[in-house]
Amino acid sequence: MRVVLIIGAGRSASSLIQYLLDKSEEEQLQLQIADLSLELAQKKTNNHPNATPLGLDIHNQKQRAEAIQHADIVISMLPAHLHIEIAKDCVLFKKNLVTASYVSDAMQELDAEVKKNGLIFMNEMGLDPGIDHMSAMKVIDEIREQGGKMLLFESFCGGLVAPESDTNLWNYKFTWAPRNVVLAGQGGVAKFIQEGTYKYIPYTSLFRRTEFLEVDGYGKFEAYSNRDSLKYRNIYGLKDILTLYRGTIRRVGFSKAWNMFVQLGMTDDSYIMEDSENMSYRQFINSFLPYHPTDSVEIKTRFLLKIDQDDIMWDKLLELDLFNDKKLVGLKNATPAQILEKILNDSWTLQPEDKDMIVMYHKFGYEINGEKVQKDSQMVCLGQDQTYTAMAKTVGLPVAMAALLILNGKIKTTGVQIPIRKEVYLPVLTALEKYGIRFTEKPMPYLGYNYLK
Repeated sequence: MRVVLIIGAGRSASSLIQYLLDKSEEEQLQLQIADLSLELAQKKTNNHPNATPLGLDIHNQKQRAEAIQHADIVISMLPAHLHIEIAKDCVLFKKNLVTASYVSDAMQELDAEVKKNGLIFMNEMGLDPGIDHMSAMKVIDEIREQGGKMLLFESFCGGLVAPESDTNLWNYKFTWAPRNVVLAGQGGVAKFIQEGTYKYIPYTSLFRRTEFLEVDGYGKFEAYSNRDSLKYRNIYGLKDILTLYRGTIRRVGFSKAWNMFVQLGMTDDSYIMEDSENMSYRQFINSFLPYHPTDSVEIKTRFLLKIDQDDIMWDKLLELDLFNDKKLVGLKNATPAQILEKILNDSWTLQPEDKDMIVMYHKFGYEINGEKVQKDSQMVCLGQDQTYTAMAKTVGLPVAMAALLILNGKIKTTGVQIPIRKEVYLPVLTALEKYGIRFTEKPMPYLGYNYLK
């Protein structure tokens, strides 16, 4: 039996573990499922004979080393900043590694040693990053092989709530880390290139500069710009491309409403609010409003945000119970962003019967035989339940598939890498189609100038 060590048994690992358990007999796999919570690891084994739970504190060097040296391959499903010690042990004990996280500077620094030892450290193997890389490179490589020249590439992705579970005015619920949603777009300016001109969107304007997308069978969506689209020029070999843009998908109207929080200052994570644990929701919003001897909090909010009486923006705020003077924040030494996250969790937490949805959309503009053409590619994945969510499927399945390809010697390129080569993306994308994760492509008119003004 070949030992697969999976470190981290959280939500994102559910589909990954099930996939490998389903393959364990034919592939001769023994899964070691390790987590700080032994109880969680036991739950994820599902009493399968080819799975063993482990209680593992990755900060315990002895425990970590013992688990890694007995594995044939290591999969880390931990948060990105926790991968590096695992990666160093994988170099030490000559083990291949797969993660779903962005390649950090510390991980990249291991590249020479990883290659020297003939190892494969496959990163960014989840959804975004992951499926976005693979689905994009498949089409980009096909265009190049046909003699085409890339002119435009846009890529959008969003974790959303499925239509049947879309029950609030925001058309949104948390399907992944709420903190990441609250802090989205902060820490820098959004950068992209459009028709050869560099464009920059500061955080204060980010949610008012959106693009509309029509997804077949699911209607209209909007997208706001990701922080740095320009880094993908080198990653995808698009050095001379005229338009390059990446964005986050939401339902239409979300960004305009979210911008109210940005303008008030509620998404700020840089300072602590005094006596936050005893603050009511009403006091929280009032703390960002000017003082007035007679005007109510509601009137001041309407005036500051320029909300008309019949504007749905007002209904969206009311739905969150923001003006409740009885509900307490209950968080000590909290930042505005942490308090906002707490308030949103009241309304946006997925219920047991809710399902999530992933939407990915690529646009490829290129010149071929003297003609400018465009091809769009769409993927929609729906979750089954609260265990096998669309997010867990799209993050976990590619990781599991890459691990098997590496174990079976199908991926040969060594080093610290991401899935942009054919030896990775072709078999993984083909395998994903069997699980309902498939892209449909269709020709479109080339958009060119005056696009993304």
